[in-house]
Amino acid sequence: MDKLTIALVAHDHKKSELLAWVQQHQAILAQCNLVATGTTGGLIAEKTGLDVTRFKSGPLGGDQQIGALIAENKLDGLFFFWDPLNAAPHDPDVKALLRLCSVWNVPVACTPATADLVITSPLFLSPDYKPTKPRFE
Repeated sequence: MDKLTIALVAHDHKKSELLAWVQQHQAILAQCNLVATGTTGGLIAEKTGLDVTRFKSGPLGGDQQIGALIAENKLDGLFFFWDPLNAAPHDPDVKALLRLCSVWNVPVACTPATADLVITSPLFLSPDYKPTKPRFE
């Protein structure tokens, strides 16, 4: 079975929350290929020892790099702890990333509760589960 490729992203005020969540689910995440935006990926790798491919910081194009993975059907899930109470200068990129997840039927979790439900689902690591992908001509 190919490993799932999972993206981990967090806004500044949510980085500690995502890190705590990753530490809680580290054994499962260790079975996946992990990608992340720059600062978040560095923090996770440093604090957990997990192998994380780091892209640029979100505002510098990292969100768009993850979006490209989605459009190329190379991303299996997105855990994006975004901060709804603090506007970010790259809010259009955030909205585009979430939109792509909907277009390409990629599971996305934006809160620890939703992330818990996704990662503990029996379907999460099941080699038999393949979400339906849209066909665009």
